[in-house]
Amino acid sequence: MNRFVVQNLFGIPGLNIAWYGVIIASGLLLGVLLGILRAKRRGWKSDLLLDFILLAVPLAVIGARAYYVAFEWDQYSQNLVKVFAINEGGLAIYGGVIGGFLAALIFSKAAKFPFLKLMDLVIPSLILGQAIGRWGNFINQEAFGGVVTNPSLQFFPLSVYIEALNEWHQATFFYESFSNGILLAITLLLSRKLPKDGTLLFVYLIGYGFIRSIVEGFRTDSLYLAGNIRVSQLLSAVLVLVGIVLLVLLQKGVIRSGDYTGKYCISPPSDEQAA
Repeated sequence: MNRFVVQNLFGIPGLNIAWYGVIIASGLLLGVLLGILRAKRRGWKSDLLLDFILLAVPLAVIGARAYYVAFEWDQYSQNLVKVFAINEGGLAIYGGVIGGFLAALIFSKAAKFPFLKLMDLVIPSLILGQAIGRWGNFINQEAFGGVVTNPSLQFFPLSVYIEALNEWHQATFFYESFSNGILLAITLLLSRKLPKDGTLLFVYLIGYGFIRSIVEGFRTDSLYLAGNIRVSQLLSAVLVLVGIVLLVLLQKGVIRSGDYTGKYCISPPSDEQAA
C-alpha cells in the first residue's frame, strides 16, 4: 500500500500527505470530540478541552521527538538538522505522553483547573488516540514483532506481512491497539460510577504500563537504554508500580482533588450528567 494519500501536493515535489499523518490527525480529532462530549456532560464548556489541546499538541510532538532523539542520539549527533526532520519518522509515544502530561500541569496551573479533574477528562481521549494512531504503523510497515515461520499462524491480525523483508511478523501494533480498546472501555465504564478524581489517570498508568510492558517484549525495533534493557519496557514497569501506589493513596484519601467553579463551568452537573 502506498504510504501517501497525496504525493507532490500542488505540484510541489516532496510535498506529500502521508497516511500516517491522516491517521494521527483522525485519532486526535475523535479524541477531541470524545473529550468535548464528556466535558459537557460534566457541566464544562468545550473551550476547556480546546484551550488545553492548543498547548498539549505542540508539547506532545516536541516530547515525542525529543524522547526518540535522546535514545537514538548516535543517528543525529553528527547532523543536528536531522533532529527537526520529523517527516522522516522518529516519534515515540511515551515522549508524546510525557509532553501531554507537562501541558496538563502547565494548563491546570494557569487556568486554576484541578489537575486530576483535567487528567480524568482527557485520559479516555488519549487512549482512543493511541489505539487509532497505532494503525499508522500498519501503513508504514513498522513496530512489528519477531518472525512468524509457522504457515498456520501467518494471518492478520495475529501476524502481518512485511514486504521489505518478504516475511510474516507478529502484528504487535495491532496487539497494542486492540488492548488499548479494552482499556478505553474500562475507563469509560469506570467514569460512569463517578470515581474519585484521579482514578482514570491511575488506572491508565497501570493498564497502559502493563500493556506496553508485554507488547514491547515482542517488538524488534525497541529503543534500548543499555545492553538489553528496553527503555519502554522499563518505563512501563515503573508506571505500573507508580499507578498502583497512587491509586491506593487516592482510595485512602491521601490524594485529593479540589472543586472547580471557574470560567469553564456551564452549570453544576447532575449525577447522571457526570457519568
